[in-house]
Amino acid sequence: MASMIANNVSEIIVRDLQKLSVEVSAFKNEENLWRVEGGIINSSGNLVLHLCGNLQHFIGAVLGNSGYIRNRDAEFAQKNISKEKLLNEIELTITAVKNGMSLLTDEELYKEYPLEKWNQHSSKAFLLIHLTAHLNYHLGQINYLRRVLEK
Repeated sequence: MASMIANNVSEIIVRDLQKLSVEVSAFKNEENLWRVEGGIINSSGNLVLHLCGNLQHFIGAVLGNSGYIRNRDAEFAQKNISKEKLLNEIELTITAVKNGMSLLTDEELYKEYPLEKWNQHSSKAFLLIHLTAHLNYHLGQINYLRRVLEK
């Protein structure tokens, strides 16, 4: 049975992925999902792909054995994917997060995450906190970029 902490983290990540869907849906001009402004190098669309790839890999594949294979370079190289496909990718990510997180017991949370990140090992709990913060960092960027591009 999943731990209460894992359930809470899952709830926060799912909530914020749902906010990501709201942000993507709020783009009035779909082309603006792929535009950048000033010194910004990553479009909102690429950040969506990056967040989905990141969570489907670190939670879905590694913790949930989903079979997902990440292509990080493609997350930043792909362009002009429809809003509908981005929203579908977010839904797939929500499913992967729920499934992967449902397997974590209290004991499992404090075990070492099976992959190195930043050339070091950490606990699963530490990595999940990082992933939650990473999601929110890019969610804020997407919100800001949307408001700048669609003033």
